[in-house]
Amino acid sequence: MNNLQLNITIKENQWQQQLPKIEAVAETVLNTTLNYVQNNEEIDFLSFNKPICINLALSNDKEVHQLNATFRHIDKPTNVLSFANIDNENFEEDIKLFNEIELGDIIIALETMQREAAEKNISLQNHFCHLFTHGILHLLGFDHIEDDEAEYMEDFEVNILKAMNIANPYQE
Repeated sequence: MNNLQLNITIKENQWQQQLPKIEAVAETVLNTTLNYVQNNEEIDFLSFNKPICINLALSNDKEVHQLNATFRHIDKPTNVLSFANIDNENFEEDIKLFNEIELGDIIIALETMQREAAEKNISLQNHFCHLFTHGILHLLGFDHIEDDEAEYMEDFEVNILKAMNIANPYQE
């Protein structure tokens, strides 16, 4: 898919030490994810052929803990947070008004991601790819509150990761 803009903010210096090519990896994940979903009729705003913009913050547990407490009322860090503009009541009008589609913000906590990767015995890069894919799907309107939604979203994640030669993260 053309016309993608990924704004990356590195808020935790350890990111570049842990994943030196993080910017290129993130670009690959974004391209692969949007290419995979571009023909999904449920995501009708992709047919506007406007540039897609996503903000990615590479952060730490402390910041994600604060954001999680403030916005989700959960007093602990999590691996990834997504703040989707599709949830805003003016999203449909904004798409028509503006020259680009601003999908929202994704924040990933390095320490939680590292801990989970170690527990699952997977590479940090592969786990990042999974978390970023998961976050992008949230920005596109996917959710996993209900079991059927979770299964639907997980199927997309598995297939997107497979396109990047990454094993199914849900397989035991």
